[in-house]
Amino acid sequence: ETAGGHVVPELARDTFAAGKDLMVISIGALLDHPEIIQQSRDSGCRLLAPSGAIAGLDGIKSACAGRVDRVSMVSRKPPQALEGAPYLLEHGISLAGLEQELEVFSGSAREACKGFPANLNVSAAVSLAGIGPDRTQVRIVAVPGLERNCHDIEVEGEFGLLTVHIENIPSENPRTGKLTALSIIRSVQDAMDPVRIGT
Repeated sequence: ETAGGHVVPELARDTFAAGKDLMVISIGALLDHPEIIQQSRDSGCRLLAPSGAIAGLDGIKSACAGRVDRVSMVSRKPPQALEGAPYLLEHGISLAGLEQELEVFSGSAREACKGFPANLNVSAAVSLAGIGPDRTQVRIVAVPGLERNCHDIEVEGEFGLLTVHIENIPSENPRTGKLTALSIIRSVQDAMDPVRIGT
């Protein structure tokens, strides 16, 4: 699925009913429709969600086998990558002519995905791999002149501290990075390969 979150519920229902696996790129849809995860389990069909523009999901999943106290994420993006986001429109936030960095959002991963559906699938992935969308804290910062989409993740728990820093070169679509496309390619390869390296 690459069509957008609005198609995921119906697509999942039809795909699982046909006994097929489904790869979902618009992973934020799983926060709005958690029943899709249960439909996958009930049908025995795989629901695959590539890492996309994020790294470290294997470490987050491993950490969550024990106690995790905190998961936080800061996303820094060029203003043009955030333009038109529902959260900005609803709150009357304009990034036109921005000259210094501005924190435009602070809240849960669930709220981030609703407010920035074209930008924050990464926070959905982190929250689903970790402690959930309501406990995962997200900040979004618009940075004029920034040429990459940057994400910093911190996970703290009984295992210690995990930090991940990613700088993605934007694709032709400034809202996402090249790593997302590469992640999809690798996920398709992994789905067909019986050998699995990493968690």
